[in-house]
Amino acid sequence: MILKKLLHFIIGYVRIAVEGYFVERFINICISKKIYLAKMKREKSTILYTDIGISDFKKVRKIAKNAQCKIKIMEKKGLPFIFKKYKKRKIFALLLGLVFCGILILSQYVWNIEIITESDIDRQELIEQLKENGLGIGERKKNIETKKVVEAIRLQRDDIAWIGIKLEGTNAIVEVIEATEKPDIINADEFCNIISDKEGIIQKINVQNGTALVEEGDMVKKGTVLVGGYLEGKYTGTRYVHATAEIEATVWHSKKERVYCTQEIEVETGKEERKYKINIHNFQINLYKTLSKFKNYDTIVETKKLTLFHNFYLPIGIEKQIHKEKEKKVVTYGKAELKEKTIAKLEEELEKEIEDLEKIENKQVNYYEGEDYIEVEVIYEVRENIGAKEKVIF
Repeated sequence: MILKKLLHFIIGYVRIAVEGYFVERFINICISKKIYLAKMKREKSTILYTDIGISDFKKVRKIAKNAQCKIKIMEKKGLPFIFKKYKKRKIFALLLGLVFCGILILSQYVWNIEIITESDIDRQELIEQLKENGLGIGERKKNIETKKVVEAIRLQRDDIAWIGIKLEGTNAIVEVIEATEKPDIINADEFCNIISDKEGIIQKINVQNGTALVEEGDMVKKGTVLVGGYLEGKYTGTRYVHATAEIEATVWHSKKERVYCTQEIEVETGKEERKYKINIHNFQINLYKTLSKFKNYDTIVETKKLTLFHNFYLPIGIEKQIHKEKEKKVVTYGKAELKEKTIAKLEEELEKEIEDLEKIENKQVNYYEGEDYIEVEVIYEVRENIGAKEKVIF
């Protein structure tokens, strides 16, 4: 699409207005004669605005006359009109020509790789692997075999379930779906026990197949056999089976931390400096000294690639570095304030590791106060499904 627009600009085109009661007839005749009408826009029912190539203008005038319509040129666009306007400025025309030749050459290469994913996959690592397999910045598009790149990445990475690659303009769009970790699968015809994969107190046990070895209210440790993969009958004796059961238990998630009342922390002073670089493919031009005047600072890097059109990236980027000055400061917290902050921090950390927060049954906070510190422990009691299958070994 971009190259088509570029070609139209190079050849030249005009914006015309067609007015009359038979505009539909005009359009149908143009389509039948394979005359391309771009960016058509109707005004009322009697006026049509459209772009046509210079070479089609004479044909269009005849068609408009046959359709009893009037035609008027609104705008003239493209290189032929620019050259006509600046025919005395030969250097300008030459430079303009070189620019467009450069754009045509650049359009044959990939200058940006866009990773689209909802997972936490390391984008930079994936870009490096794509480069190793033939899809890198500066690679010629006709040399990139997307199917082979996809197959290679799928073989190299178990954490990717699906990957797709599209080349649009000078942009390579890589869509990734992360693979979910599969548990060890035991076939239904294999004999197995169910063991505890967590420490807790059994709240519910409903056995469909096998022999329950624990009861509600029992305390179990990780690795305890909950359901045996066998059945015993008076006349059949011991018969081994594939154990299945629904088991729920109260388990504990806890975090503990010691924090001191007097702490040395880093705070921003509010001062900052900005430095810029121009990246031209693998070449960098520093517009300022790279060293910061600050002794202690955080750096935020923002990179923006230059584009001509949508998905038409250039091998030129602007890198902005923001240095924010920081200083060390000694602060002393009251124990009550410190306790509140530490509890909130531990609760946030715990809630990230609990899958269903609605299953939290109870929260317990243990607190110890030292001379210049406090110790805080937060414990969540959570009702969860427990149990993992383990093959019966004879």
